[in-house]
Amino acid sequence: MTTPSRRRLVGVSTKMYFSAARTRDYVQQVKELLSTTPHLLDEVDVFIIPDHITLASVIGQLEGTKVLTGAQDAFYESAGAFTGEVSPAVLAEVGCRIVELGHAERHRLFGETDEDTARKAAAAAQNGMIPLVCIGECTQGEVSVAVDECRVQVEFVMAAVSDGAEVILAYEPVWAIGAAQPAAAEYVVDVAQRLRGLDCVQKREGVTRLLYGGSAGPGLFEKLKTGVDGLFLGRFAHDPSQFYKTIQEVATA
Repeated sequence: MTTPSRRRLVGVSTKMYFSAARTRDYVQQVKELLSTTPHLLDEVDVFIIPDHITLASVIGQLEGTKVLTGAQDAFYESAGAFTGEVSPAVLAEVGCRIVELGHAERHRLFGETDEDTARKAAAAAQNGMIPLVCIGECTQGEVSVAVDECRVQVEFVMAAVSDGAEVILAYEPVWAIGAAQPAAAEYVVDVAQRLRGLDCVQKREGVTRLLYGGSAGPGLFEKLKTGVDGLFLGRFAHDPSQFYKTIQEVATA
């Protein structure tokens, strides 16, 4: 089967670090930087994932641009008596394009399982959005051990999501999240290439893109480009100029 084409992709999650005012200023600064080199967005997809409260306003700010807006989570049902949860149908209705799911913090703090993540990914895809599913091993060790741990997570998702839906996998070794340095480039590339070779990925009709996250920043993508399609950034990209610099590098590497 012919592998669907994959555009490069780079994005950031603000988690719960920003105030509403800072989110507004941040998005405006990113927009202004990108407007100086509009051709960049012909080469790479860019996304911003703010908190739920500011999501609708960020979608409004980015209207008319090619920048995608994402949500940090969504429930696995589209409607019903689920007090406090976020409906994927409503996210899609207001213009959300990507839903981040399965982050290590969701597992650690809220007890979410791989099955929960897979159900959420299926709901996001059913509502026309792209599930961005975080995967990763808990402890640093051998590549084969990392792949075995990640394989279970990937297989859950691919079994739940329709075969033709686009999926983004964000490979984030749990031990590297928030660390001073990212995982070694050779290690990441090896893990990524083996994950891309899994039957459940290879045999899909839909596009499956693979990002690296975990202390990612400028200068890293050049070392990883043979294994991944882009980067998923955290606190380093909370500086708009650093985010822009990384977008440039991913687009031109």
